[in-house]
Amino acid sequence: MSENTPTGILVMAYGTPETIADVEPYYTHIRGGRKPSPEQLADLIERYRRVGGQTPLYHLTLAVAEQLQARLERDHPGAYRVYLAMKHWHPYIGEVLPQIAADGIEDVVGVVLAPHYSRYSLEGYRTYAEQAITKLERPIRFHFVEHWHDHPLFRALITDRIREALRAFPPEAQGQVTVLFSAHSLPEKIMRMDDPYADQLRESAAAIARLVGLDDHRFCFQSAAPTPEPWLGPDIVDYLQTLHDQGSRSVLIVPVGFWSDPSEALWDIDTEAQAKAHELGITLRRIRMPNADPEFVELIQAVALDQVQQLP
Repeated sequence: MSENTPTGILVMAYGTPETIADVEPYYTHIRGGRKPSPEQLADLIERYRRVGGQTPLYHLTLAVAEQLQARLERDHPGAYRVYLAMKHWHPYIGEVLPQIAADGIEDVVGVVLAPHYSRYSLEGYRTYAEQAITKLERPIRFHFVEHWHDHPLFRALITDRIREALRAFPPEAQGQVTVLFSAHSLPEKIMRMDDPYADQLRESAAAIARLVGLDDHRFCFQSAAPTPEPWLGPDIVDYLQTLHDQGSRSVLIVPVGFWSDPSEALWDIDTEAQAKAHELGITLRRIRMPNADPEFVELIQAVALDQVQQLP
């Protein structure tokens, strides 16, 4: 790492369609070039229509990157340059790496805005980046942060959000709220691959529950894709029925696998799970997501600089 050359920080997120017309090409990219069926496309479009036509993911990611650049410039003038890239939408990872090379960057730290690692999901970010780097005339050293679910600032941030949300329940519910952690489901086959995803998630939930001081907490998955193969469960909507049958009437959702308000929160929790909770007579709330709040930007800065300290 050259002392006179800035270190690149590549902030990466999943991506989201910007308009209804983008839904088909977006999901085609997710599916490796296979278009969704007309029925799948109609369902996806309806979901985006019902959450306002788009999610705030891109603008939130941009805000994180811009705030991160400002913080780094304040604390380390001229030492870092922050870039933004998406896995499945513009600006694609493969579009941004050539710009990083053109700017003369020699080392770039890649941070995905997702706390837990899976070969099925996060590894794709590294793959896209490394594929782009092989095509560059000028080489770049790429340093990938695999996970940050165990970072103290992450756990403290979610702990604070849980405490804030619990205080908002009515007095009669205090002490009676079931805290339900959730994360995006993945195909069950990852368990046969010794993938760390599920273990990291349960580790996060247990550690955060201890910090909050909870005697009990629950865990579920959400957002499973409609494929023939089984996905990790229990599903959040089905699990609400289980909680109801066990006597729960107030539930706080903690989407510990997410950092922002993506479609998985706006649709799967705020729409589908909320409808099920209403049917069951359950008061359902979720924590305020980190989004681009200063505490989250501070966390991502710490994660990136921890990786920088390991560079040769």
